[in-house]
Amino acid sequence: MSDQPRRPRRPAKPYRRPKKDPVRILAFEALRAVDERDAYANLVLPPLLRKAREKDDFDARDAALATELVYGTLRRQGTYDAVIAACVDRPLREVDPPVLDVLSLGAHQLLGTRIPTHAAVSATVELARVVLGDGRAKFVNAVLRKIAQDDLDGWLERVAPPYDEDPEDHLAVVHSHPRWVVSALWDSLGGGRAGVEELLRADNERPEVTLVARPGRATTEELLAEEAAVPGRWSPYAVRLSEGGEPGAVPAVAEGRAGVQDEGSQLVALALASAPVDGPDRRWLDACAGPGGKAALLGALAAERGAVLLASEKQPHRAGLVAKALAGNPGPYGVVAADGTRPPWRPGSFDRVLVDVPCTGLGALRRRPEARWRRRPEDLDGFAPLQRGLLRSALESVRVGGVVGYATCSPHLAETRAVVGDLLKQFPDAELIDARPLLEDVPDLGDGPDIQLWPHLHGTDAMYLALLRRTG
Repeated sequence: MSDQPRRPRRPAKPYRRPKKDPVRILAFEALRAVDERDAYANLVLPPLLRKAREKDDFDARDAALATELVYGTLRRQGTYDAVIAACVDRPLREVDPPVLDVLSLGAHQLLGTRIPTHAAVSATVELARVVLGDGRAKFVNAVLRKIAQDDLDGWLERVAPPYDEDPEDHLAVVHSHPRWVVSALWDSLGGGRAGVEELLRADNERPEVTLVARPGRATTEELLAEEAAVPGRWSPYAVRLSEGGEPGAVPAVAEGRAGVQDEGSQLVALALASAPVDGPDRRWLDACAGPGGKAALLGALAAERGAVLLASEKQPHRAGLVAKALAGNPGPYGVVAADGTRPPWRPGSFDRVLVDVPCTGLGALRRRPEARWRRRPEDLDGFAPLQRGLLRSALESVRVGGVVGYATCSPHLAETRAVVGDLLKQFPDAELIDARPLLEDVPDLGDGPDIQLWPHLHGTDAMYLALLRRTG
């Protein structure tokens, strides 16, 4: 035995409970809902924020930070996954999803915000202690300290393949889109690297809130009286809230006289309403009307001309949303729950028909960033029969001399020109008409006769519109 005296043991540090940060806990809860329930952030986040605002310690700045953490993390998820993968000793699929959500939140604070490094790491580790436990918080701490050793540009040089070796994979990592989506958008847009990079960057920007003043019910002047409200770029009924804000707090929106509607959707409705028809112009149809934004605008425009809108939606609960959007319309209208591919009305019943078909939603990735990670190329095959069936039914529903508008919130060629081209082969008595002159103030509409809007060119969702006239 040694004769040397024993060193006295240091007293154990008292256990410190983790600090609960309501902003980051809320952001984590939103990401878990998106991951576990396939929920959409734009549906999950508002009720969480409303509940948090009921507490005195959660103010507007807290809400803004929580929103940035959720949407920023979802938009850059692909990039952050590549960075995190370089900092862990196992495949990402072996990292528990809640741990990965916390790491992604931390990565966004370190690489995508101006939050100081020490604050980003410590706050995320405290979040990990609360929601994951002390053991896994140590793993989170170790990974975040590795991430903090470089900035975003430095990490991209390390984790993205060189552009010259693999252009699509390079863009996918740098701009956080799945490779197949990059390829599809590039094919639809055409052109070189600069254009597609501008588009991908625009997909990762926070979109402004755009309102629509429904004719006969509200005016843009009324909406422009709101704080930080500015006119829309293209639609005479559009007003943008340049600093975000809560649309529900706008009286006209709360009363249903105005609504939240992307300017691209407004332009689709306006173009259909402006297209020349041969003969009477009394009966309009919105054949895929849910949740009712375009139907409300079309109904108001129809009322100004003495026409009647019938709004049809297959799902009864969505038909209820359409009815709510149309309530108070200045003219007569109808709402039915019906399958647009097997409609209850007789062929040739309408003068104008809009069919805004279900699609992959690749044109609205700014608003639903998580959709880019959920969609798969095989989803196109699932939508194809429905899109063709709905357009076929729309062409059968319009009379000779009437016009059909085929719209989709996706620029993918398989959902746009391929569908229209196939139906024109089946309907020799239908013809494409040039939609571009109907939006004469909007630039960069392409070679026509159809229209493709783009986030980076028009500040809208990537809406597509083709106008077809029945000729016989």
